[in-house]
Amino acid sequence: MSVELNHTIVHAEDHHESARFLAHILGLEVGAEWGPFVPVATSNGVTLDFASIPAESIVMQHYAFLVSDDEFDAAFERIRQAGITYFADPHGRQPGEINHHHGGRGLYFQDPAGHGMEIITRPYGSHPR
Repeated sequence: MSVELNHTIVHAEDHHESARFLAHILGLEVGAEWGPFVPVATSNGVTLDFASIPAESIVMQHYAFLVSDDEFDAAFERIRQAGITYFADPHGRQPGEINHHHGGRGLYFQDPAGHGMEIITRPYGSHPR
């Protein structure tokens, strides 16, 4: 058996809110609550299990999602419709812009818990410079 990432736990102040937020942006479904977790599964079988913890204990993490061009367009439209601030760079120096790295498109935004979310249409290193 090859090694694959199966799931990860994403800390949130309100695990329901954060799971619904990400699922909405990415056009995914929120799964049935399981114990302390609210899951959101991606198409490659990785599940993000959202768990509520005190806000002061949340450490910002980064999650990047590879999406098709059509999925990018749909997610980008949902981000704009919701008035979510987005950036072309992970440091937030290019607000209201997207990037065109690796021959594709990408952008960064934050979820309700402050985690850095990224959507990209091409994997890093997939396009010659």
